[in-house]
Amino acid sequence: MTIEDLTGTIDVKAAGRRMHALAAELYPICRSITGDGVRKTLQIIEQLVPVERHEVPTGTAVFDWQVPREWNIREAYIADSSGKRIVDFRNHSLHVLSYSVPVNERLTREQLAEHIYTLPEQPDLIPYKTSYYRENWGFCLTQRQWDEVAESEYEVVIDSSLDDGNLTYGELFLPGTREEEFLFSTHVCHPSLANDNLSGIVLLAHLADALKGVERRFSYRFLFVPGTIGSITWMARNEEKLKRIRFGLVTACVGDPGRFTYKKSRQDIAEIDRVVQHVLERSEGQYSLRSFSPYGYDERQYCSPAFNLPVGHLSRTPHGQFAEYHTSADNLDFITPEALGGSLELFLKIVAEVEGGRYYRNLSPKGEPQLGRRGLYSAMGGHRQSSDREMAMLWVLNLSDGDHATWDIARQSGLPLEMVEEVAEILKQHDLLEQLP
Repeated sequence: MTIEDLTGTIDVKAAGRRMHALAAELYPICRSITGDGVRKTLQIIEQLVPVERHEVPTGTAVFDWQVPREWNIREAYIADSSGKRIVDFRNHSLHVLSYSVPVNERLTREQLAEHIYTLPEQPDLIPYKTSYYRENWGFCLTQRQWDEVAESEYEVVIDSSLDDGNLTYGELFLPGTREEEFLFSTHVCHPSLANDNLSGIVLLAHLADALKGVERRFSYRFLFVPGTIGSITWMARNEEKLKRIRFGLVTACVGDPGRFTYKKSRQDIAEIDRVVQHVLERSEGQYSLRSFSPYGYDERQYCSPAFNLPVGHLSRTPHGQFAEYHTSADNLDFITPEALGGSLELFLKIVAEVEGGRYYRNLSPKGEPQLGRRGLYSAMGGHRQSSDREMAMLWVLNLSDGDHATWDIARQSGLPLEMVEEVAEILKQHDLLEQLP
């Protein structure tokens, strides 16, 4: 089966329901940039696709960074004088500041207040807060919860560990007939947050599941990594593979019902930028395009100056631009099977466009070849307007550099794809082009 066959037969609604069910299974797990939460998440994904887990020891140098100590948490709560738990990590994993060091103390409300995080402007929501690289501890509450905490003494317990261990990430490689790769990457470090980023995790797991059973022209690499430190670690360990990356997409926030948003690669006009825009233009619904900026998710690591990889970021509503972002409202009700299924469908269309593209190389690239003596150009020079067919020949010759598929040439020239492909075959018959595998 080819990817074109798959896109025509996949049941998007059913796939969306399966993706939402997987998100529901993963939702309770407390994930962070290291620890057993990441391992458990990858273990569940491995039931769908054969992801390989990698463990990188604490202290490993990865460019300008070091792999941090591993964090795990077993229990955390605040209890009043009667022993009643007024805040309990078991009720929601967001209640604890991620990477909190162990605590077992009795504190007054005033002392406790220095370690409490709330959202006064969203008083019914729990915020998501972290302290990855500075030792600290804390609890995240709704503002209403905190307002109800009376002046008294409280038992404060965080049963966690921060020790030498490992950073864990997942990787799946699906080889194609070509070594050039399409890289897909998503972050796995957030706890109970559905759109950011269980949606990205379940999307790539199901995309990999779909692609593992089809004929593949390009090779595909899927990364499930902790944000920032995970992608930096993978690149530091795999520098020799980076030159194979021809296309790349980082994804997150693909489960909400908002319109699609594409953030271009640092190259701005890389082939991935052109193909995503092309697919979005032909898809139903509105979309938005954004230029690259060095702030966001792991695209900023893949697009760092020394590598400048052709990697963009594709989402629905961008991070930070929905009210539920990094709060307890980013729950399973916020993401929908319809949105998840629609996101999978879009990603499959992008892969189908890449797989189905016909690429040529100009065999006479030094100036224009003389088309007239081959009977391919009008015998009457100086005519006011060349025919569309002749213009198509010029466009095909100019852009047949191995990096522009025929759909890309048609898009840039404004000419019909059928005409572009027809003249490409004619030029090939006259030994002016060669078709690439």
